[in-house]
Amino acid sequence: MYAYLQGKFTYKSPAVIHIDAGGVGYEVNISLNTYAFIEPLSEGKLFTYLQVKEDAHTLFGFFERAEKDMFVLLISVSGVGASTARMMLSALRPDEVSAAINGGNVKLLESVKGIGKKTAERLILELKGKTDKTITGSYLSGTSVNTLENDAVNALQALGITRTQAESSVQKITIAEPGITKLEDLIKKALKAI
Repeated sequence: MYAYLQGKFTYKSPAVIHIDAGGVGYEVNISLNTYAFIEPLSEGKLFTYLQVKEDAHTLFGFFERAEKDMFVLLISVSGVGASTARMMLSALRPDEVSAAINGGNVKLLESVKGIGKKTAERLILELKGKTDKTITGSYLSGTSVNTLENDAVNALQALGITRTQAESSVQKITIAEPGITKLEDLIKKALKAI
């Protein structure tokens, strides 16, 4: 229903924020990962997921699309609710959750509060091989969201290149030439590599 909200952060806590979008205040549940990114910001954009239940409509917000996509995948598994999925994404980044699931790392998944051995095994069984598609440019090579690589991917997309092509090209260049520090240089080289 809501793809994202963009506006001013009028209240921030590690679990809940209020965002003023067009004069309407939204209460949004967030993970610690998202909080870490928005803590220094006064405004921004959050990708959202609206959970509708008989007794409540709850809005969840994510700084990156990868985190939202992982959240949706996690809650699709029987026995994993929104609170548990949010807890997982507070303890682990989306790329770490993906690696744990694809690598069959029951112990790492069990280390998250609310995840027992059976739930961890169910997550691995049901999501193995599906989680790679949720990891986007912000997690290329384990980098954080506001990186040179992510900015380059976004710039390439703005030029009409698909996200998959952009990520692949940027990743190739950053591996081949790890010393690049200027965004313009990375974009030019990535364009040539496409």
